[in-house]
Amino acid sequence: MHRFSIKDMEALTGIKAHTLRIWEQRYKIPKPRRTSTNIRYYDDDDLKLLLNISLLNNEGSRISDIVKLTQEEINRRVLEYSGRSHDANIHIQALVTSMLGLDEIAFEKLISGHIQQRGLEKSFSEIIFPFLRKLGQLWMAGSIHPAYEHFVSNLIRQDLIVATHDLKVKKSRHQWKFLLFLPEGESHELGLLFANYLIRSRGHISVFIGQSTPLDELEKIYLKFKPDFLFSSITIDRLQMAIRQYAEMLIEKFPGSRLILTGHHAVSSKEKLPPTTLVIESTEMFLKFLERSG
Repeated sequence: MHRFSIKDMEALTGIKAHTLRIWEQRYKIPKPRRTSTNIRYYDDDDLKLLLNISLLNNEGSRISDIVKLTQEEINRRVLEYSGRSHDANIHIQALVTSMLGLDEIAFEKLISGHIQQRGLEKSFSEIIFPFLRKLGQLWMAGSIHPAYEHFVSNLIRQDLIVATHDLKVKKSRHQWKFLLFLPEGESHELGLLFANYLIRSRGHISVFIGQSTPLDELEKIYLKFKPDFLFSSITIDRLQMAIRQYAEMLIEKFPGSRLILTGHHAVSSKEKLPPTTLVIESTEMFLKFLERSG
């Protein structure tokens, strides 16, 4: 159970500390505990409640009306409002709330509802990846436990695998072959799974190896598959060498394929990469690249 200060709650919920104090005095909500030195602190349940209240309040409900609702009624209204809203921030906040409650049913309902409305590709670009970035910020700030990230990542991973499996294969005029892998030590594979979905949805061929791939294993599959492109994602600095050095090593070892890199660490790197390396900065950029052959 985390402890949040009033400043933490202000940053996480968007509700001013002054407003929180007024709500506490007037409506007895939330009900913070106090340290031995009389300093307010809040827990996970308080954060979840205030995120929901903030969402309903921004939607137009008065706080005096919201506090009369039961917890179940608040949760139901949040889900209903999130389902109707086209505001990405509302969806992201609702995902954070369901994550904090470890509510798999609510989380899946939010994700599937958005995918039905806008399709998988837009859902990932507009909602899921921004949500994961926010999740990363909360984790870096120490506001959430890594277990929450594992919980939602596994759910999203399952959705992506099912969606990729259910694709109706369409032929591209010029099929490219992609070998997708993560470097040793890298385990964040959602971006790679999404790239695999995009590749196959555009009629290309792929072999997905996944996380933490040793170089000798990559070489064995490379020799058998003979891909046109090596595709890798580097989200955190876990390489035992500079990105440029890693890219040069792959290009030298696998001269028959072009190297494509994505992921936060690769995109934000200031290093000058070999000119033949393509760095993918967005979904739109990758789609334009894929559709050149279609």
